[in-house]
Amino acid sequence: MPMAHRGSMTPSDQHTVPEPGEEPAAGRLLAIWVKPARGAPLEAREEAELVAGRGMVGNAHQGGKRQVSILDIGAWAALTQELGDDLPPETRRANLLLEGVQLAGIRGRVLRIGECRLRILGQTTPCRQMDAARAGLARAMLTNWRGGSYGTVIAGGRIQVGDPVAWEESA
Repeated sequence: MPMAHRGSMTPSDQHTVPEPGEEPAAGRLLAIWVKPARGAPLEAREEAELVAGRGMVGNAHQGGKRQVSILDIGAWAALTQELGDDLPPETRRANLLLEGVQLAGIRGRVLRIGECRLRILGQTTPCRQMDAARAGLARAMLTNWRGGSYGTVIAGGRIQVGDPVAWEESA
């Protein structure tokens, strides 16, 4: 399945894990995928509409806490290297693929993607489809949020591949 992205999918040298008390670095949106139905193949998009309190237009997950799922390309690259497998990031079935923004353990923070804002609520729990893609994948994703995170849309709008991504300052 082709992935909508611009530029290299290799994690940049600027992907860093912040020290305690340090703000994570800014990054960019590498890919957007919509799940038209639970279990259905992902559809790659160049842009998408996010609606506050609902999620991504056309996506199976609407409302609730898991409106959008997010994957960090650096964490995915580390996971696949550890497994000795070159699985593409869309294997994870997340909605958004980011570069340069560390997601592990950042529950409750607000992430800005373009003009939109998402509140990160937790680590995405791997589903049974992960082990169907590769034995042991689900277990490997549980370490350091390598399977990604999920959150709610608190300020909607259009996002597109290449948009800047950054953490909002803590209040």
